[in-house]
Amino acid sequence: QVQLVESGGGLVQAGGSLRLSCAASGRTFSSYAAGWFRQAPGKEREFVAAISWSGIRTTYADSVKGRFTISRNNVQKLVYLQMNSLKPEDTAVYYCRARLGVRDYWGQGTQVTVSS
Repeated sequence: QVQLVESGGGLVQAGGSLRLSCAASGRTFSSYAAGWFRQAPGKEREFVAAISWSGIRTTYADSVKGRFTISRNNVQKLVYLQMNSLKPEDTAVYYCRARLGVRDYWGQGTQVTVSS
């Protein structure tokens, strides 16, 4: 069992930065791939970024490539999303996800609001 708790969201002006954190519980978290998704009002949840269990491989949505960076610390059981050059269209609830085979866990989300 893995539980995920996101933090670090808030209100920021366009061009600013935020760093989201995802704190995980569970002894086997280091075996899980992890990722960030987001959901804006009236829209479907969409992929933002993912990282392999080792942290070696990362992937990004085209819309955030070059602006966002995903990373993880398996000792501290944390996953980060560094968000730079934020745009109003980045406004959404951001969710952390951990997956290993059929095991699939989500956090409760943290709100990010980017003002123009």
